Amino acid sequence: MNHARGARGARGAAPRHDDRRRTFPQLAPRSAPDGRFAATWWGNAWVTALENTALDPARLARGKAYAGRGHVDAITVTPGRVVAYVHGTRPRPYRTEIRMRTLGDDGWERFLDEAAARPEHIAALLDKDVPHALEAVTGLLPAPGDLVPDCSCPDDGYPCKHAAALCYQAARLLDEDPFVLFLMRGRGEQELLAELTRRNAAQAAAETGAAAPPMPTVPARTALDAATGPGLPPLPPELPVPDRPGRPAVFPPDPDAPDPLALDLLATEAAARAHVFLATGHDPVAALTPWQDAVRLAAAHPGSGLTASSRALYRDLAYALDRTSTDLARAVAAWRQGGAAGLSVLEEPWDPPAGPFDRARPALLAADFPAFRPWRNRLSGESLQLRLGRDGLWYGYESDAGREDWWPRGAPDPDPVGALTDLLGR
Repeated sequence: MNHARGARGARGAAPRHDDRRRTFPQLAPRSAPDGRFAATWWGNAWVTALENTALDPARLARGKAYAGRGHVDAITVTPGRVVAYVHGTRPRPYRTEIRMRTLGDDGWERFLDEAAARPEHIAALLDKDVPHALEAVTGLLPAPGDLVPDCSCPDDGYPCKHAAALCYQAARLLDEDPFVLFLMRGRGEQELLAELTRRNAAQAAAETGAAAPPMPTVPARTALDAATGPGLPPLPPELPVPDRPGRPAVFPPDPDAPDPLALDLLATEAAARAHVFLATGHDPVAALTPWQDAVRLAAAHPGSGLTASSRALYRDLAYALDRTSTDLARAVAAWRQGGAAGLSVLEEPWDPPAGPFDRARPALLAADFPAFRPWRNRLSGESLQLRLGRDGLWYGYESDAGREDWWPRGAPDPDPVGALTDLLGR
C-alpha cells in the first residue's frame, strides 16, 4: 500500500466538490517510461477495461500521448459520468465524456455490509486503499464494454483519441483517491463514510448486547410550537420583493471553465425566473419540456445567429438534445413568432374543425392572393404558407419557391389575410 501511494503522481490542489460532484484541476503532464498510467491495482483495472474495449490500438496510443502531454483540462466526476474538455489539433477543445453504469441499491448494500463487517476494510478505505474482497462482492470496477465514450469531435473511433486520453487521466485520479471510483458508481464519499460509521456502531453495539443508541430527534410539531409559543417574539416580517432581478456576477475567462457569455446568460435567466417565482408564486417555465426550454433560452439571447457566442450557444443546446443547429434556429423563429404556441404550430400538424379553416381560402382569393393547397391545418402556396394554430391564430411561413423548407415569418393574426399582409409587409 505504501509503495503504491508513493508511486502516485504529485497531487494537484484539493478538488472542490459537493458529495455527488467533484471537479479536479488539470493534471500536470507526466511521462510513463514503462507505459503504465496507473500505479494501483484498481487504476490498472480501469485502464484494462478501456484497452480491452478499444477497436483501434493506434487511437489508444495517441490518446495516451495526449494524456501524457497534459491535453486534458479539468475533470468533473458525477454518478455514471466523467467529463472534461480535451485539446486536439484544432484551437477549440472537444467536450469528452465517459459514461458507465451506476450500482443499484442491492450492490451498495453488499458493499457496505462487507466493508462494515471487517474493521480492516474500513481502515483500508480511510487510507485510500481498496481491498480486493470489496471488489469481489460488488463488481465496482468496470468490465470490458462498461465504459461508453462520447466526444464532440468528428472522429468515429471507439474510443476516439480524446476519450482515450480522458480515460488514462481518470486512472490517475483513481490512483490518488478510490472514492472517485465510488462516485462514478453512484455514491459520494461523505455518504459512504456516514453509512459505514452507522453500520459499524450498530455492529459494535450488537456484539456487546446493547441496542444501537437512537438518533436524537424532535417532532416537527414540537419545534413549531416552541418557535411560536408564548414568551417568544414573533417572526420578523418577510423581506419585500425587489423591483427587478439581481444582476449576475462577472465571469472572467478561464480555460478550465465554460464560456463566460453562456454562464452570464444562464445566470440572468435563473435570476429572472427566481424573481417571477418570488413575486407571484408561479414558475413561468416549470411546465416546459427540455426542448422547449432550450428553444426559449436561445430565443431570449440577443443577436442569436449573428455572433460567435450565439452560434456556440445554438450548437451546444442542439447537441445536448440530439438536434441540429438548423432545427434549433427554425424553432427559435417559431418561438419568437408565437412563444410555446408558435413552436407547437411548427412541430405539430393537426386536423382543425370546419369553420375558420374552411372560410380562409375564399377570403384569401377575395384579397387577390393566389390559390392555396390545403393539408390538415396548413394552406400552402408556391412560397407562402399559413398554419392555423390551436389558439385560433394564423401563422405565416415562407420558403424558396419549389422547396419544402418552411420558416416562420411575420406575426400571428386571427385573420388569415392579416397574417399574410403582415408577412409581406403590405
